Amino acid sequence: MAHDRFQGHDYYQVDELLTEEHLLIRNSVREWVKKEVSPIIEDYAQRAEFPKQILKGLADIGAFGPYIPTEYGGGGLDQISYGLIMQEVERGDSGIRSTASVQSSLVMYPIFTYGSEEQRKKYLPSLAKGEMIGCFGLTEPDHGSNPSGMITNFKDAGDHVILNGAKMWISNAPFAHLAVVWAKDENGDIRGLIVERGMEGFTTPETHGKWSLRASATGELVFDNVKVPKSNIFPEVKGLKGPLGCLNSARYGIAWGAIGAAMDCYDTALRYSQERIQFGRPIGGFQLQQKKLAEMITEITKAQLLTWRLGVLKNENRATPAQISMAKRNNVNMAITIAREARQMLGGMGITGEYPIMRHMMNLESVITYEGTHDIHLLITGMDVTGLNAFT
Repeated sequence: MAHDRFQGHDYYQVDELLTEEHLLIRNSVREWVKKEVSPIIEDYAQRAEFPKQILKGLADIGAFGPYIPTEYGGGGLDQISYGLIMQEVERGDSGIRSTASVQSSLVMYPIFTYGSEEQRKKYLPSLAKGEMIGCFGLTEPDHGSNPSGMITNFKDAGDHVILNGAKMWISNAPFAHLAVVWAKDENGDIRGLIVERGMEGFTTPETHGKWSLRASATGELVFDNVKVPKSNIFPEVKGLKGPLGCLNSARYGIAWGAIGAAMDCYDTALRYSQERIQFGRPIGGFQLQQKKLAEMITEITKAQLLTWRLGVLKNENRATPAQISMAKRNNVNMAITIAREARQMLGGMGITGEYPIMRHMMNLESVITYEGTHDIHLLITGMDVTGLNAFT
C-alpha cells in the first residue's frame, strides 16, 4: 500500500485568513484521506472500481451536506469549510470528491433549497449519514452544454406523473438510491423530481471503458414510463434556475477541489526533485526544474487566494455565478497544467501507479469538462464583462 507523505503548501500564509474551526476541519479531513483513501486509491483506479466502503467515512467527516442545517442532518458549516473539505478529498482523488460533490451540491442542496418540508425531512438526514446515496440527472446524450434542449419529460397521470427519457455521464448512478432528475412538464417547463431506485422502468446502466475518474462510478439514468408520485416534484422552482443553482454550488466546490489535486502533484514533484539524483546532484538543483516548481507554487497560491475570497463572498451571499465560473475554469486549468508539468519532472516514473500524478492528470481531463466545460466558462465570463451573449 502507498504511504502518503503529503505536506500542505501555503506560500502566502493563507491559513492566517482561516478560523481555528476551518483549520481543524481541513486537518481532520486531510488525516482521513491519508489513512483511508491514499493507501487504496491506486488499486481501485487500476481496477476501475469505486471503493464503496469509504462512503460511511465520507459521511463521518462531514463531506455530505456540510453546509446543510443541522436540523436536517447536515453540518451547519460555512462555505469555506465546504471548500476545504472538497480540497482535501480531491487531494486524495477527483472521483471521490465527485461522489461527495454530487451528494452535497447536486442532491442535498436542491432538496433543501427547492424541496418541500416533507421532502427535506424524508431524504436529507439519510443522505447526510451516507445511508442513502444520490445522483443528479441533467446531461443527456444529445444535450450537454445546452441543457434547455433536454427531451426527458413527464406527463400528468392523476396522483403521479409518467417520466420518459435518459440522462448520461451521471456520477454515482450505478449504486445511487435516488436521483434528482430535471425534466420538462407538459407546458415545456423544466422541473425537478426525486426518482427512487425500485420504481418500475427506472434503470441505471454503468458506463465502462473510462480512462478518467476510474475510481468513480459513472452510469446512465433511463426512464421508461416511470411512475413518479407528484409529492416527489420540487414545488419551489421552475426553469433552468433550478439545475443551474445546483451547478453553481458544485462548481464552487470544484474550484477548491482542483487545488487539492494540484497540491498533491506539486508535493510529489518537489519531493522527487530533492531525492532523484542525475549528473551527480538532485534534479531540483537544475534551473529548468526550479522553473517548473516555482511556477507551480505561484499558480497554487493565486488559486488559494481566489477561492478564499470567493468563499467569503459566498458566505455573504454575494458570489455571482460568473465569479464562480471564473474560479472553476482558472483552478481546474491550473491543476491540469501542474499535473502535466509534474509528470514530466518524474520522467518515466510519472506514468506509473507508484506516484499519483498520472491518475490526477487523467481525472482532471474530466473535471475540466464537467459542470460546465472550460470554453463555456470562458464565455460566461465574456458575457459578464461585455454584456453581450455569445451563446446564440
